[in-house]
Amino acid sequence: MSRRVRLVLASASPARLATLRAAGVDPEVVVSGVDEDGVEGGSPSATALTLARMKASAVAQRLGGDRLHVGPELVLGCDSVFELDGLAYGKPKDPEQAMVRWRAMRGRTGTLHTGHHLIDLGSDRSVEAVGSADVTFADVTDEEVEAYVATGEPLAVAGGFTIDGLGGPFVTAVEGDPHTVVGLSLPLLRRLLAELGHPWPTLWRPTDGPRSDVS
Repeated sequence: MSRRVRLVLASASPARLATLRAAGVDPEVVVSGVDEDGVEGGSPSATALTLARMKASAVAQRLGGDRLHVGPELVLGCDSVFELDGLAYGKPKDPEQAMVRWRAMRGRTGTLHTGHHLIDLGSDRSVEAVGSADVTFADVTDEEVEAYVATGEPLAVAGGFTIDGLGGPFVTAVEGDPHTVVGLSLPLLRRLLAELGHPWPTLWRPTDGPRSDVS
């Protein structure tokens, strides 16, 4: 097996961090500080990729002269954009906008695009790709929309919904990798790692031995 790879996650998203940790990866988190407002890359999927690239590049540049590389180190930037009727939707700017969006989404299907940009600091190589998944929403009532928006959760996520939080009961189907909807596609990340010559297991956290909880 190749040497263990250190991963830096250029995102403040708790969902992305939780997704990696559940898959056995303990990344270092360095928030990019990139201003997402007004950034457009053309199509919604292209915008997601542009933002992911900006985040990863900003953190990679910051880390470039700040540390001695003991081993392979990667920087991952991700960003998600929701598409409905050909329009791109990021995080709602306020509760009123979140309610308008939910009334437009309910009973319908849209597409969540998550851009991934991965930089190898050692070789200065980078790879990128977009993961997309179709999301179908329940025909929720006005009362459910108002109650959900009042929790504040929709204001913190692209498209104004989650599948791994309070919004989960309002999503009836996901076609594609569900991790993409959470904000980070593990199968896609594995493919990007392979393109840079790093097998997925090199990201796993060190273990002291075989698991004892397997019967």
